[in-house]
Amino acid sequence: MSTTTLDADAESATQQPVVPAQAGTPSPSVAPKRPRAPPRERTFGTKVAGQPAFVLHSYPYKETSLIIDLFTRDFGRVALIAKGAKRPHSQLRGVLQTFQPLSSSWVGKSELRTLTEAEWVGGMLPLEKTALLCGFYLNELLVKLLARDDAHPRLFDHYVATLNQLAHNEPAPIVLRKFERALLKETGVAAELTRCTDTRRTVQADVVYVVDPERGPRPERAADPWPRVAGKTLLDMEREDYQDAATQAQSKQLMRFLLAHHLGGAPLNTRQILIDLMQL
Repeated sequence: MSTTTLDADAESATQQPVVPAQAGTPSPSVAPKRPRAPPRERTFGTKVAGQPAFVLHSYPYKETSLIIDLFTRDFGRVALIAKGAKRPHSQLRGVLQTFQPLSSSWVGKSELRTLTEAEWVGGMLPLEKTALLCGFYLNELLVKLLARDDAHPRLFDHYVATLNQLAHNEPAPIVLRKFERALLKETGVAAELTRCTDTRRTVQADVVYVVDPERGPRPERAADPWPRVAGKTLLDMEREDYQDAATQAQSKQLMRFLLAHHLGGAPLNTRQILIDLMQL
């Protein structure tokens, strides 16, 4: 019941005189007001066991614990308290590492639940050097673009595949472009790249376009401040074909522009480091 309703009920009660019942006179049959149910809070499952997951980010909580951002296959991004994880002899201390596949379990109904178990699954090569930095870039994208408790099982599988590709030294620019595009698609903000928004016709390879972040591609105009891309680049991106050098260069500029738009201008720290190091 809201505060306004409570105030209104109290005011109404004070304005109506109360007449005491006389002895021997039956009281009128008045049905009591049915109390309103309190608003329902958003709740979550009380117990989850054996959920595939990766740590995206963690930070200290009180003296001995951590709050971790976990990317799970069936529950999306969840926030968990890892109690005692900072203690020297905690079993969780060496397990809660980024880019390591985990089997995780937790309990709780609130948005911040409690981690009860995490086991290292194995089976993946560690990320090193530039691949490691690319992995942190993926995690930052997920933290900033994924809403909590919103499941994306296909994106989870794509994340696993991307980590494996980076670990096996596949070309980082191509791997990152594919993941960025998959992320925007899965979160429902990726415009179709193969159809012109002005004419609804298929994009032509030899025409130069700009991409409206909310609508999609249209032929360039002289005053357009947005990155210009060839129709061939857009078609290549939709096919996930990044072999052409021009496609690689133009897709990099386009995805940087689209991500900045959907992030609301929030900076990506790891992206800037990658740009500074190797112009990814």
